[in-house]
Amino acid sequence: MKDVRGREVVFASPPRRVVSLVPSLTETLFDLGAGDAVVGITDFCIFPPGLPLPRVGGTKNPRVEEIRALAPDLVHMNLEENLARHGEAIEAFAPVFVTEPKSVADVALLLEQLGSIHDRVERALELAAELRDEAASMPRRAFTFACPIWKKPWMWCGGDTYVSHLVEAAGGRNVLEDRTRYPDVPLDEVLALKPDVIFLPDEPYLFTEQDASEIEGVKVIGPFPGHLFTWHGTRTLLGLRFLRESLG
Repeated sequence: MKDVRGREVVFASPPRRVVSLVPSLTETLFDLGAGDAVVGITDFCIFPPGLPLPRVGGTKNPRVEEIRALAPDLVHMNLEENLARHGEAIEAFAPVFVTEPKSVADVALLLEQLGSIHDRVERALELAAELRDEAASMPRRAFTFACPIWKKPWMWCGGDTYVSHLVEAAGGRNVLEDRTRYPDVPLDEVLALKPDVIFLPDEPYLFTEQDASEIEGVKVIGPFPGHLFTWHGTRTLLGLRFLRESLG
């Protein structure tokens, strides 16, 4: 099966020993019913809570030799969250499957792909259908928005990011839609673009109520749990529901 890099990845079908270096995929594998194959996770894998599994470091600094010792027959990575050099090191001893969904539609396809990989096709189809139904039924109110991910300096989600596409599913238009990835733009320049809403997630930067109170002249939603915006997979459904509720 080809991953997002276009590489053919060969692995046991279904894989019996899986390391997940993507927190959102760790949760998704358990939601699919494939959690019994997971033998290693990152320090940031907080869902499902309290997993009694070996932790092999962070998404940007995994301990490759500890991953090797777990003898995985598949390692899940993400093109943006993980570093290519770690993937290359892991590929010396285990297949690496790299993903990078950018939209709700991408996530639905990813769920189906994971279901195929892990022999959980029926459950994956159910979850993908639920996600597509939620997206299709979203009240699409026209509004403009911006969403920062950092404050010192101010950095924002550009138009090609998963976060931007998630909010677009609710009818939003990113005022920085012409910018890519996470541009560094001063707050006053973003406010001059007159967004209707600024979303303040609490990760990766821990925005606070004080930060929200300092943004004047625009509706601020947040701070709120950032994983609702930044985690793709089964949590995408919760992100859409959060948007439905918070936008009224």
